Amino acid sequence: MFLKNGTALRILLFSDVHCSEPACHALVEKSLDVNFVIGAGDLAHVRRGLDISISILKAIDKPTILVPGNNESERELQTAIACWDAAVVLHGSGIEICDIPFYGIGGGIPVTPFGDWSYDFSEREARAMLSDLPSGAILVSHSPPQGCVDVSSSGVSLGSASVREAIIDKHPLLVVCGHIHESAGRHAMLGRTPVVNAGPGGVVWNLDTSE
Repeated sequence: MFLKNGTALRILLFSDVHCSEPACHALVEKSLDVNFVIGAGDLAHVRRGLDISISILKAIDKPTILVPGNNESERELQTAIACWDAAVVLHGSGIEICDIPFYGIGGGIPVTPFGDWSYDFSEREARAMLSDLPSGAILVSHSPPQGCVDVSSSGVSLGSASVREAIIDKHPLLVVCGHIHESAGRHAMLGRTPVVNAGPGGVVWNLDTSE
């Protein structure tokens, strides 16, 4: 697939498909020409329809890293991917695949105003989950960092302070996020780390692992 000695990786990044069958089918097609796939949460819609998204996306046979969004819980996502051999769910946890460390944190951070159905975490809870983030990993976070690809339609920054702190402290190789739909498809630098709000259309990102 690739080597650790600086080969560029092609990674398909996505988030917030919210049960859209056309979006999921398009992502399956885009996955044919990449090394990895990363999904930054919200495959379901208000805790429903997760099976719709997974029934299509499970055709992806490339190694796939997923985190739960605020529209599905970690347990719901773990159960749903039982039929998807290529996928793994991370939430306050990490994995190394072919010498590349990945770390994930899901849910809405900080707590959203949407109510009890939303799978949310406080900044304090998120800091605890991010404490094991290794330096130089690829971080997958449903919520964007505060002040970076996190601006709503009303111009308000809705990102997470704890995610921002972790990025500044640990210098991830790449950060993949979603959650704030109005910033979907955008990317920015936070320090020396690229941060991508992937969105349902998907972004193919070329990553140089030599750095």
